[in-house]
Amino acid sequence: MLLDVSAVPSEPRGAGRYIVELARHLAQVDASDLDLVLLTRRDDADRWADFARVRAAVPEARPVRLAWEQGRGAHVARAEAIDVWHGPHYTVPLHLRTPRVVTVHDLTLLEHPEWHVSAKARFFGHMIPAAVQRAAVSVCVSHHTARRLDAVVPVRGGDPPRDVVVIPHGVDHERFRPDPDPSTDLAALATLGVRPPFVAFVGTIEPRKDVPSLVQAFARVASAEPDLRLVLAGGVGWDAAPVHDAIATSGVAHRIVRTGYVDDDVVPALMRRAAAVVYPSLEEGFGLPALEALACAAPLVTTAGSSIEEFVGDAALLVPPGNPERLADALRRCLDPQCAAELAERGPAQAAPYTWDAAARAHLDVYRRAALAGASRGAR
Repeated sequence: MLLDVSAVPSEPRGAGRYIVELARHLAQVDASDLDLVLLTRRDDADRWADFARVRAAVPEARPVRLAWEQGRGAHVARAEAIDVWHGPHYTVPLHLRTPRVVTVHDLTLLEHPEWHVSAKARFFGHMIPAAVQRAAVSVCVSHHTARRLDAVVPVRGGDPPRDVVVIPHGVDHERFRPDPDPSTDLAALATLGVRPPFVAFVGTIEPRKDVPSLVQAFARVASAEPDLRLVLAGGVGWDAAPVHDAIATSGVAHRIVRTGYVDDDVVPALMRRAAAVVYPSLEEGFGLPALEALACAAPLVTTAGSSIEEFVGDAALLVPPGNPERLADALRRCLDPQCAAELAERGPAQAAPYTWDAAARAHLDVYRRAALAGASRGAR
């Protein structure tokens, strides 16, 4: 079985984190019928070598990499005698006789191309339907994504029913957990120039995360909380200008800390010591930082109407997306000690069932299913 990990950047986040954890935990599954091959970029083999056998063949640059997949993927599948090819980031080789599995994280590239770089939206706008139509099994990371897939990419007339399996992400519960001793966390936060009290956002700075609404909400509560700061933790994706503008016009720019990309070891400390974690995304396929915040017993404020509702239960405060006023109201509630304590108590139990081991084993079942489907679904 081949898992294509060539899309994972050096600083993985979101889908990249999913691919890293899937590779790691598949390598730990004791299964006699799993011979795992990781397809990597040519200069990226070392970080994967401890997980499984590596085929370092993919070019570095994204446009060349995507073209290579379509032109050379079938050759690699034959050379490695692959029985299933898994494309965990929307794409698979379209001209391949080997059964394919494709993961669909969300449908925003088709439904909201304005939230993405235009060239990327055009490419994936074509590739996602093509990959799903050719896949023996499509993995969706949430029921929300599965419903959107059915709505946006309907089954073509004459095609057999689509095989879709929902597999939620997991949490590394060794890292993301409550910790009553703040000393180590505070030392880690000091390296970022951060100290409590603060409200934290953790994620990529990009349009669909709607960070400007969070900045506006923070400005509404700041005068009543003179010591509180807002920490925006995450690398810049693209089109960060609205975030810069929101901060500049907020009136509280001096109380907003931008850390850039945060190392994996520091993220749990940031969540544990936050007065609240706020994840105001307009749309999510899954929303992993929200689940990780729950596992850390962080009071969580996030948005309704996307996949996040599936797993937060009553352990978070939900607000309509794109509504700074309602977001500010929820933030005020979250800063109340009694409300914060109630949310913190519910979070870890809510997150406990979600593990990467369970996700990896569910993927293994999908690979077996795809292999059995063979040419009838996966080879066209």
